[in-house]
Amino acid sequence: MSEVSEVKVLPLLEATVEPCCPPLNERPLTAEEAERTAVMFKALGDPVRLRLFSAVASHEAGEACVCDISDVGVSQPTVSHHLKKLKEAGLLSSERRGTWVYYRVEPSVLAAMGQVLTKAATA
Repeated sequence: MSEVSEVKVLPLLEATVEPCCPPLNERPLTAEEAERTAVMFKALGDPVRLRLFSAVASHEAGEACVCDISDVGVSQPTVSHHLKKLKEAGLLSSERRGTWVYYRVEPSVLAAMGQVLTKAATA
């Protein structure tokens, strides 16, 4: 029998497709919106984290076992540290299946990230 851990998405990016913030060119961000957005970009500001995030996002079926994405030029404990930071930022969720942990990028995360960087519609 495999143990399944709780999947957790932090408040930064909720499970709905609502973005955390308006497009950057729509209006100036509030202090709260800027804090939430900065957490996301800070987590992706490290090249190893960005590679791990990309590996998970582009993997078959939208999820990847840690065993499939750990070849990023750093030790396994360092990979685990970076994956933890991505989870804390709300960018990844995970599920334990037996001895392996599977990571996924929720569709709402990509939608929210895209919304922040998308040009605001003009009337």
